Amino acid sequence: MTTLLKGATLIEIEPPSVERADLRVDKGKIVARGASLEPLPSEEVTELGGRLVMPGLVSAHHHLHAGLARGLPRSSGFIDSLALLEQLETALSLDDVQAAAAVGGLEGLCAGTTTVFALHASPKVVPGSMGRLAHGLNDTGIRGVLAYEISDRAGIVSREEALEEVTGFISRARGRFRGAVGLAHLGDTSDEALAAVKAIATGTGALSLINVAEDPREETQSLERFGAAPLERLFAKELIGEKTVISQAVHFSWPQLSELLMRGAWVVHAGRSNMNGQTGLATPSKFGVRACLGTDVMSLDTLAEAQVASLRTRDAGQPIDILRFIANGHRLASAAFGQTIGPLREEAVADLVVLDYQPPTPLTSESLSSHLLHGMASQHVESVMVDGMWRLWKRKPLSVDVAELARASREAAAAVWARLPR
Repeated sequence: MTTLLKGATLIEIEPPSVERADLRVDKGKIVARGASLEPLPSEEVTELGGRLVMPGLVSAHHHLHAGLARGLPRSSGFIDSLALLEQLETALSLDDVQAAAAVGGLEGLCAGTTTVFALHASPKVVPGSMGRLAHGLNDTGIRGVLAYEISDRAGIVSREEALEEVTGFISRARGRFRGAVGLAHLGDTSDEALAAVKAIATGTGALSLINVAEDPREETQSLERFGAAPLERLFAKELIGEKTVISQAVHFSWPQLSELLMRGAWVVHAGRSNMNGQTGLATPSKFGVRACLGTDVMSLDTLAEAQVASLRTRDAGQPIDILRFIANGHRLASAAFGQTIGPLREEAVADLVVLDYQPPTPLTSESLSSHLLHGMASQHVESVMVDGMWRLWKRKPLSVDVAELARASREAAAAVWARLPR
């Protein structure tokens, strides 16, 4: 049965536009758009009464398991933050992985994030971890591009298990999920690991999600151990290209960043996490035409991420075009799924967010970015459709028990905290 959304105010991100129009959705896609579409027989009609409808948002870099660290006491500073996340990852069980994914995905759904690119690590429970990650996220209804983080930090056996886990998940992922291969901790990740990642990426055609240049010690460690900086090693292994998603990129020099951009990589800015972890000041204004936003270890709220990124870069005297960053998230998701995600046009995937936002000033194509940055917030997200199905309706998730997910997550957090070194 088709769904007709009547009387919506449609928001397009790039080029920006605001238009009163109807949308018809069938089999997960938008099949018609018009000023006044006539209902078809037996069609489900949803009267929106002028409410805003915008494309679902995309977080291009996130750690779903990091939500279990919320509330943990920690010292200030990036190195302590990084150590805490690594300790948490080592303490995860498979049940913890699933619980964190479910509650994190729900948080994203309620904030209007409909696609997440998630980088995962759980060195003590590698086999089965990707399936449990997908299971938890699937319960909420949002789509995910999921990668296990390949590194040598937990030893060769764990690394080989991770490579098998990644390969298996990439081959199995369907529907709202895609598999990717991940890389991190490049200060101590061997050339053998890089070569294995290259082989998987080449053999499967999957994206590579690479966390690099967040830790200021990473380059020194890589130079001491391997005689080359992390980015040079990635170039040498031909791991940087149009299917590479680079996250963080805080400590690149301009020549390094320039070479990265020339090779066509996507570059993800996670301003809230950079500020929280005191990683240093990134320069997203130099991230090129494929720059997008990620939420990293913060809440899966891409709109909040956009607002902070805009304010942070403006304060640094290097403002960014936040609409371009949001639209690039849609382009990246489209590339990952092989479908058009983002534009509210015919043949695009029906990932939509309905906002109960009453603009206090005229909302036009010229003022859209101002409303996004200074007015709209997750509190205005009323309903969310993913792949043509309502997943959030009138602020009520339709496929999960919110209280039960929160309870499971609290139990998982307590169990993980009890396993952390004291």
